[in-house]
Parts: sequence; C-alpha cells; structure tokens
Amino acid sequence: MTNPSKITEGGVEFSIGTFNGKAVNYNFHKIIIYLNAKGKLLFGKHFKIYEEDHSIILKLCNYFVKDYESCNRDGIDPTKGILLSGPVGCGKTSLMRLLKFIVPLQRPYIVIPCRNIVFGFNHVGHKIIEDYGNSQFFCFDDLGVEPMGRHYGKDCNTMGEILLSRHELFLNHAIKTHATTNLNAQELEDLYGNRVRSRMRQLFNLIAFDKNANDKRK
Repeated sequence: MTNPSKITEGGVEFSIGTFNGKAVNYNFHKIIIYLNAKGKLLFGKHFKIYEEDHSIILKLCNYFVKDYESCNRDGIDPTKGILLSGPVGCGKTSLMRLLKFIVPLQRPYIVIPCRNIVFGFNHVGHKIIEDYGNSQFFCFDDLGVEPMGRHYGKDCNTMGEILLSRHELFLNHAIKTHATTNLNAQELEDLYGNRVRSRMRQLFNLIAFDKNANDKRK
C-alpha cells in the first residue's frame, strides 16, 4: 500500500507526517524540510524557503492537504482554486510549482505563463481559448502582465476569455484553476473588466504576500 506521508527524491526518503492507514497527519516542519530539498532539485542549489514566508506557505499547505478546519479558520474555500498574489520576485511561481508535490496522489496541475498562452493565441487564434477551457487543471502564471492577444488584426483579451471559460468549468464540473499575479484586485478589474473580476471571486481564494515582501531574485 502506498504511504502518502513518505516521498522519495533523489534516493532520499522524506517524511511529511504520519499515516495511520486511512489519513495523513501532516507535520509542517517536515513539509518545509521536504520543500527545501525539492526546491533545490527543481530550481538549483541556491533555492531556499524563507522563514518570513512560513505563514503564507502554511495556508497553502493547509489548502493542498485539505485541512478543512485550518482552511475554515483562514477563510479559504477548498473547492476553489488559489490566486497567489505578491510583488515581483517574492517566490509565487516557485511555490505553486513546488506545492503540488506534497500531495502526489492528487490530480496535478500544469503551471504555464500567461504570455505563452497569448503568443499561442496570436499564432492559432481562438482554438487556444478552447484548449485552455478544457478539463485539465492549470495554474496561470503572471496573470495580468501578458500582452493583448491579436489574431488576423483582431484584438482579444485572451486570458479574460479563458477565465470566463474556466468559470463555466468550475460551476459545471468543479474543475479548479490556480493563478499567480503581481497585480491587486483593482488592477485586475481594470484589465479584465468587472464581469471577469466577479467570476474570479468565485474561482479563486486570494492568498497574498505582503506588498513589501523581499525580491528573492536579487
């Protein structure tokens, strides 16, 4: 029987809690040790989890491991996706790429930059909107800084259209969508309009870094 509290990386076994045969009792300290190790494998030896980010990471961990009591305390709805916001370089993308590994038995999501999606739209048109309005789980990275889509001379707010499609998927099939953004709620509304913004409230739990969070890239 698979033990979901044990994860092996690079020949090393990590424990992220204890398993009683039915459920995992997760240990946040052990999860941090694992995330540091996995982060170094994914992003290089200079990667590290910063203590100042532990409160954000704890909320994200509680969400991903479906700790309903903690989610309820933090005002997080486990049925929705995550919109992780914060300043440039605070580590949003790295965390979203990392955290899916603590729940290897859950259905994974694909992290994809929004600008790549728009470039695809410019090349092949509305098929791209259909492709990202499917039942795959996605995390749209850097939402809101992508250019306007343009195909055969016609402009299209590509990510806005995709978010509308994802909202339909969420309502009809409980398909989750995640995203990261540098923008605040007002900036997102200015960019995508009130219609999309209201649907984003239904799609996402907003988890935000402090606006003064350090740029880890420096």
